[in-house]
Amino acid sequence: MTTTTSAAAADALVSVRDLTITFGSHIAVSELSFDLTPGRCVALVGESGSGKSVSARALLGLVGPGSRVDAAELRLGTHDLRALTAAQWRNVRGREVGLVLQDALVSLDPLNTIGSEVAESLRLHTGLAKKPAAEIVHGLLSRVGIRDPEERAAQYPHQLSGGLRQRALIASAVAAGPRVLIADEPTTALDVTVQAQVLELLAELKREGTALLLVSHDLAVVSELADEIIVLRAGAVIERGTPAEILHNPQADYTKQLLDAVPSAHTRGERLSPLPPAVFTRQRTETPAAEPKTGPILEARNLVKSYPVARGRRTTVLHDVSFTLERGKTLGIVGESGSGKSTAAAIALGLTPADSGEVVLDGEAWSTLREKDRRARRRSIQTISQDPLGSFDPRSNVRTLLGEALGTVGVPRGERDDQAVALLEQVGLSAVHLGRHPLELSGGQRQRIAIAQALSTGPDVIVCDEPVSALDVSIQAQVLDLLRDLQEQLHVSLLFISHDLGVVRHVAHDVAVMQHGRIVEFGETGTVFDAPQHPYTRDLIAAIPTISSPSLTI
Repeated sequence: MTTTTSAAAADALVSVRDLTITFGSHIAVSELSFDLTPGRCVALVGESGSGKSVSARALLGLVGPGSRVDAAELRLGTHDLRALTAAQWRNVRGREVGLVLQDALVSLDPLNTIGSEVAESLRLHTGLAKKPAAEIVHGLLSRVGIRDPEERAAQYPHQLSGGLRQRALIASAVAAGPRVLIADEPTTALDVTVQAQVLELLAELKREGTALLLVSHDLAVVSELADEIIVLRAGAVIERGTPAEILHNPQADYTKQLLDAVPSAHTRGERLSPLPPAVFTRQRTETPAAEPKTGPILEARNLVKSYPVARGRRTTVLHDVSFTLERGKTLGIVGESGSGKSTAAAIALGLTPADSGEVVLDGEAWSTLREKDRRARRRSIQTISQDPLGSFDPRSNVRTLLGEALGTVGVPRGERDDQAVALLEQVGLSAVHLGRHPLELSGGQRQRIAIAQALSTGPDVIVCDEPVSALDVSIQAQVLDLLRDLQEQLHVSLLFISHDLGVVRHVAHDVAVMQHGRIVEFGETGTVFDAPQHPYTRDLIAAIPTISSPSLTI
């Protein structure tokens, strides 16, 4: 495998030798070394807890309280980062090294306009007056691909789309002209077309001579930008090399597992994780019908939905949307942010009323019912959200979260713990998790709890709204396998909403493509992906980042 050369080290803007980071007795990073040179990208990849983000933050002096940072060398330009004072760090951050984080909506100050946010670094590091700084800000926004920069500069983060926010965050990070840029999961949870735009922007900065440290769990994204990949696990370097070496000829078993976990055209019908299949039993027992029901389990018919905007006007987010979810199958709904897919899911769940049209559940009226008439049937349709941490009550432990769900279907209090443990065991957890709160669980564990909670009522339909978008590739693989086991054993139907077309191609039997509130293409998954008919579908598929390995094209 390729290692850093002495010539590269001589030209390095950043030199890291034997970086070790500890929190008390816990070793978060152990003896990590790499160099960053102008116009090149080093990528740190691995699961949550592998040490990749904390390693990157060591270059910013932001490792966190209670930490200890040791290194034989930790240099940025002429600065020995091991010896900087707080004042010196403030002069380095922004001017010599910039940071682009994952969630621009959280990273950008909601009380500042975009223009003020980008100008802050200029004012701090160059002392420019307000007017000349504003002119430079407009130029920066235009440079990162934001149209109408004067208008956008006056807007607040919540008024911009996810892609525009991420571009604004990059403009802020490069405003003072740093020669080094750290991008920590910069495209996670972005739509595929927006992701492609952000990747091209980072590639352009790289071509202009910026040294890039990329932190990501997305191997397809890494393959498009990196010159060197370092694979981390539990703080240790497992493997390092060029993208061709790591992606075409990995040596470490862990690297091979990461590559095997990537959903693609070749993984349909196959397990993505090394874990054995889960064993599920249905919570709800009912007297079987004299004759099994036929027809779709869920059907949306001509849905229209609009919302009020300024000055009495309304904007329509769904235009005559129709789709069917077959029994025991998975329907994927894909599209960019604002396409209407989550609104359609909310109507299907009976959480948002449609202006017109209806949703039929198991052959009977559903969306047009009054809520009190829907209540008794809610057990048959459940949801798994993108962010369980945001949907769970942080004050409740797992026992309470599952107990409340079981209580809605009449399980006596004295039996709830036993049934909660049974649910946990089905999703690969155990009784020890009952007393834990959401913040004490990993992302994968929280998503497993969300699945257990959804299963507690014995549903026929589960609406999965971006259920794996924020998960590492290996944890994503485990959750996708879990959903597959669930469907095969309980014949549950899944309405699977995602911006990740690779995931949808792996899990879905049928797919609906949405654009601007309309379904522009609908059909069997293989047909839609292999022979897309609508130009928008073709654009989406063309924008999918692919691992540059013949066997791993998505």
